[in-house]
Amino acid sequence: MKRTLALALSLASGLALNAVAQTPSPTAAAAPVAAIPAKVAVIAFAAAVAQTNEGQRTLGDVQRKFEPKRAQLKALSDEVDTLTKQLQAQGDKLSPTESAARAKTIDDKKKQLQRNMEDAQNDYNQEMGEAMNSLETKVYEVVESYAREQGYTLVLDGSQQQTPILWFAETTNITPQIIAAYNTKSGVPAPPAAQQTPAAPKPAAPKPTTTTPPAPKK
Repeated sequence: MKRTLALALSLASGLALNAVAQTPSPTAAAAPVAAIPAKVAVIAFAAAVAQTNEGQRTLGDVQRKFEPKRAQLKALSDEVDTLTKQLQAQGDKLSPTESAARAKTIDDKKKQLQRNMEDAQNDYNQEMGEAMNSLETKVYEVVESYAREQGYTLVLDGSQQQTPILWFAETTNITPQIIAAYNTKSGVPAPPAAQQTPAAPKPAAPKPTTTTPPAPKK
């Protein structure tokens, strides 16, 4: 979900409306406008979503759902490796016809493996994306509520690729607070220690991220 400056815009919109409402009419005497002190926060939003108890549970559920597919891909990959090694070891003992037939079998299985991997990757990304998008919406509501309660006038997402953040003080990082607040609101218990993701990271300059596909492990 694209949220670069989305938090800032949401909070800023309320300030803008208040400013418009308080603008004096042309006939009224101009009154001094008090400057609103800026209070800025930074969050690694994507990491916060993934590291909530509900986020960790969701990631685990999707991973477990695709374990059978992962096992199928690994079995097919192992079969291709075995057939390739056999052909390499027995190539000089086979007739040209038999060697060509085996080579075609290997090529067909490689193509099948590639197709299956692409299909599994697409299915995995789609299901994970749908699950996390739904969770992002709920976590965003907590971010907005927390920011208003704490008097922040601007919240920047340090996990976005086009973030304008170059540096920030660690005291402005509200990622841990948002994770804790959402866990309290959702009531979802923490997963077993072995399944927990690392502690909330400090927001940083964005880097492209990729979703780990259910690819075969050798």
